[in-house]
Amino acid sequence: MPNHLAELDRVFRALTDPTRRAVLERLTQGPGAVTDLARPFRMTLPSFSQHLDVLEESGLVESRKVGRTRTYRLAPRPLRLAERWMEQQRGSWERRPDQLDRFLEGPKEQDE
Repeated sequence: MPNHLAELDRVFRALTDPTRRAVLERLTQGPGAVTDLARPFRMTLPSFSQHLDVLEESGLVESRKVGRTRTYRLAPRPLRLAERWMEQQRGSWERRPDQLDRFLEGPKEQDE
């Protein structure tokens, strides 16, 4: 279980950044070379590569180097792990407003 928690932490950390989320969205269309993936962003290639490193460390992308070109592709398994975790939490999240309502209503006083 601790390994799953560490993996979840890496996935959610990777998803916190809008640049990384945009890269993941782009990769749903298919693999892409670093230069192609970086093109829409106004940052240096080394800065953009740091985002790719975070995505790869989280397991959300995989890379392959052929010659001088490094290509990235989506690796959805960690997203499924995060989705399962959120689904497990959903019941608790949905019950909390009901519990709050009952608490705020308090015990009913009877008219005497």
